[in-house]
Amino acid sequence: MTNSMDDTNLLQNNKLGITDYLELAREEERLSKLRAIELWDKQILDTFEIGTFAGLSAIHGYLFQDVYNFAGQVRNSNIAKGNFPFAPVRYLAMTLEDVSRMPQKSYEEIIKKYVEMNVAHPFREGNGRATRIWLDAILRQELQVVVDWARVDKKAYLSAMERSPVNDLEIRTLLQGALTKDIHDRTVFMKGLDASYFYEGYTAYPVETLV
Repeated sequence: MTNSMDDTNLLQNNKLGITDYLELAREEERLSKLRAIELWDKQILDTFEIGTFAGLSAIHGYLFQDVYNFAGQVRNSNIAKGNFPFAPVRYLAMTLEDVSRMPQKSYEEIIKKYVEMNVAHPFREGNGRATRIWLDAILRQELQVVVDWARVDKKAYLSAMERSPVNDLEIRTLLQGALTKDIHDRTVFMKGLDASYFYEGYTAYPVETLV
């Protein structure tokens, strides 16, 4: 689970009336995974803008609509992970506009855009999971490929993302090795969904137990 927001604030902002953080984390995983499955099965992703913050906000809002009051909304406080501060709130709106306008025609451009959106970290919680779906939507539209996240090692991914604001070569190389042309394969999406949640420490509800 991320450290983008302290436990108290997450508890105060959940729609479920849950007062225990571990219970909230489990319900967040279950409910948002069910919504992620709907994104694929009901082809809802196809209705969102591709490569803009508006599209990312729509993804985040859909995933976390049952859990958090702030689903899809830009955060209003500064956050950090470890010693790395994400984009300051005072510049966040401008940053998101700039990232939305970044080109996305080549693989290198798309990964650079993905890295910059990660640095922006626009939401209080759930940034990684929403943004990986957003990345795949761009790759699918522009290059007819997606990342097979089940093939991406957690430790290698997190390390590469930590260093990506300085140099994106490592994450670019890592993800390139996991690209697949199986863009219509439901199994790839579902296994990738489990992997994406695993990166953030959510492992209570494998997709196969929810469908």
